[in-house]
Amino acid sequence: MSSERTSLITARPPGLVDVLDRILDKGLVIAGDIKVSLANVELLTLQIRLLVCSIDKAEQIGLNWWRYDTNLTTRAAAAEAENAELRERVAALERELRQLSAAAPPSEGAGRASAAKGSKSRAARKGRK
Repeated sequence: MSSERTSLITARPPGLVDVLDRILDKGLVIAGDIKVSLANVELLTLQIRLLVCSIDKAEQIGLNWWRYDTNLTTRAAAAEAENAELRERVAALERELRQLSAAAPPSEGAGRASAAKGSKSRAARKGRK
């Protein structure tokens, strides 16, 4: 047999496994819009976005939603508990801040302003007499 014919016999078309391996390695995006209209009135629009890739490829491009989904991982439950604790601490600090601002005596500037108002009103009353 000739070498040309031998190379044709050994070279086989890519199989399903090869295609699937390439898709998972590189990723495949399918995007499309389906619009249903009747008499130029749009009744329904479907926007389809599909990404098929391996977990490694998804993490490379920043898609890792499964790490934080409470139904899929325990780490997300721990993060949710930490968030609840932090919310409680922030609420406690805000309450304490409101109590401190309510209990604090008026500042000097506020005292001067009220004293100035009092002297103006006294002068106005004297002017009326």
